[in-house]
Amino acid sequence: MKFTKLMTSVAVAAGLFTGPAAAEDMRIALVVKALGIGFFEAAAEGAEEAAKELGGVEIIYTGPTDTTAEGQIEVINSLIAQRVDAIAVSANDTDALVPTLKKAMQRGITVISWDSGVAEAGRQAHLNPSSNALIGNMIIKLAADHLPDGGEVAVLSATTTSTNQNIWIDEMNKVMGNYPGIEVVSTVYGDDLADKSYREATGLMQSHPELDAIIAPTSVGIVAAAQAVADAGKIGQVNVTGLGLPSEMAGAIESGASKSFAIWNPIDLGYSATMLAHQLATEAATAEPGAEISIGRMGAITLDETNSAAMADPFVYDASNIDAFKSIF
Repeated sequence: MKFTKLMTSVAVAAGLFTGPAAAEDMRIALVVKALGIGFFEAAAEGAEEAAKELGGVEIIYTGPTDTTAEGQIEVINSLIAQRVDAIAVSANDTDALVPTLKKAMQRGITVISWDSGVAEAGRQAHLNPSSNALIGNMIIKLAADHLPDGGEVAVLSATTTSTNQNIWIDEMNKVMGNYPGIEVVSTVYGDDLADKSYREATGLMQSHPELDAIIAPTSVGIVAAAQAVADAGKIGQVNVTGLGLPSEMAGAIESGASKSFAIWNPIDLGYSATMLAHQLATEAATAEPGAEISIGRMGAITLDETNSAAMADPFVYDASNIDAFKSIF
């Protein structure tokens, strides 16, 4: 799948925005947390699928080289200068992007967030990959299902400011009473960097020798943690679970470093975010509480009082089904 990659050093394109974009010249920028992450590359495939289905839509797949708000702000400023028609962003920080995204909306650019949201003032709508409550419950359930007598678990998240991970961890903590005997002994952050996530996972096992599970609600962290468990010789002692991609976690399932994990389909998520951005940019739909908006083959979403909606429930992968999905995403 071919798509335009825009780095932070990209030259500013000329052009003048003249109002709601016509379908034949629409440019939708899919801004991700960082380039080079498999989850977001799969989302870009879904965005391209939506663009092809809609016709006359160019996808600009872009993001910083590391997971920082500063990097995303630089990227977004470049997109504003180019007068793109819509920006769909998975945010590295809930609040830091708001002033820049408000500037984009003031220039007539449609702005939505997806996956990891920004504060309401900085976007017109937000598309959650699933219900935050369902995800929060799922990530602790995946660990507890294999600890019938209880045990120690730790969380390896992305950055301290990652909107979605922080919400999911909060939701997880709300339902801890449903899992008696399960104790969360630590939460650490790998910044969605493979090497740092590996070091943090290794540190968790050293600091907590009785650790039973590592929960990583990030596709980078879960792979790094599984590798750390394997390298530490603790397969069968420490179970790695959370949110990951089948293509990246198949080896961990096979080795036993992970018994199960969950994820929504990132292809569907990129597709849905593009459809939502297009509906709003063409004024085929309005972002307001209660609005029902079609997102193509994924059906329709209904915006809540914060103009947010959920795409689908998370799906669990384990040894029984991993082979059917590992070559897809």
